[in-house]
Amino acid sequence: MGVGSFGCHHARVARGLAGATCSGIYDTDDRRAEAVGRRIGARIMPSLDDLLAVSDGVVVAVPTTAHEEVAVAAIRAGTHVFIEKPIAPDKESADRILKEARSRGAIVQVGHVERFNPALVAARPYLDRPLFVESHRLAPFVPRSLDVAVVLDLMIHDVDLLCTLVGRPVTELAAVGVPVLSRHVDIANARVSFEGGAVANLTASRVSVSTVRKLRVWQPSGYLSLDLAAGKGEFYRLKEGVSVLDGVPLPKGVSSLAGLASVVERIPIRGDRTEPLAAELSAFRDAVAGLAPPPVTGEDGLRALELALAIEQQIEDHVANTRSASA
Repeated sequence: MGVGSFGCHHARVARGLAGATCSGIYDTDDRRAEAVGRRIGARIMPSLDDLLAVSDGVVVAVPTTAHEEVAVAAIRAGTHVFIEKPIAPDKESADRILKEARSRGAIVQVGHVERFNPALVAARPYLDRPLFVESHRLAPFVPRSLDVAVVLDLMIHDVDLLCTLVGRPVTELAAVGVPVLSRHVDIANARVSFEGGAVANLTASRVSVSTVRKLRVWQPSGYLSLDLAAGKGEFYRLKEGVSVLDGVPLPKGVSSLAGLASVVERIPIRGDRTEPLAAELSAFRDAVAGLAPPPVTGEDGLRALELALAIEQQIEDHVANTRSASA
């Protein structure tokens, strides 16, 4: 339900998903629903209740502020829910959604689509105890999702990936940000420290000239660099049989970065052509059918939301302090 700028892509993918039937689409904007329905050949439902009555699972792709209302209505109608990220605009709303789902045995999957990015999927065999993570998610300004700051709009993708990669409690947080073209923060940076020593530096902007989606991971076994937009990257590690270089004589000729090729192995990371949105909706289909648990649970969505909100609060405090200092 909801076939706006991103919901229409959900509808398109669901319409062609093998092993599932698209029961219909619904949007409060009748003309938009009709346009999308005609384009993809989907049945247009006259009301939310009509859609829920014929559906086993629904995609909630409405504005974040309406997630709780729509998701809870779907759950009470006996329908499993896929909720676009973030799961809700605040922790209290997310808690109510999850409480309702638990009481009725409903599946909640959250749309953190970067979990299904082909580059990240291909890189998983090489991920091992990240100690430093750096992400850059930059995008040109688009007048959508302006009901939330860039942290909940864009950075939350990398917040979820970070929580998944590190898997430890947060011990320290510092964040700054600036509202540029909207009334919410449009560019933000956060530094997050975790129990066990891992540290991450996240940057997100929706007021940039070009699109950048990069993730870099340093760990004891090597260095991983991923271009999530291009679906590829590389992993660097010492070649087998080579000891740690500190204090070890290097082979003759190793005096530059290029010369390190004799001791450092470069492994290309190449994702397949699977569309991430199709992969995550396939996972939701399987979860609804009882074939596998949802790979991104409601609890996962809540965990990412809590850290994102903590980052947002730090930024709001920073913005308030900056304004008071300049007054």
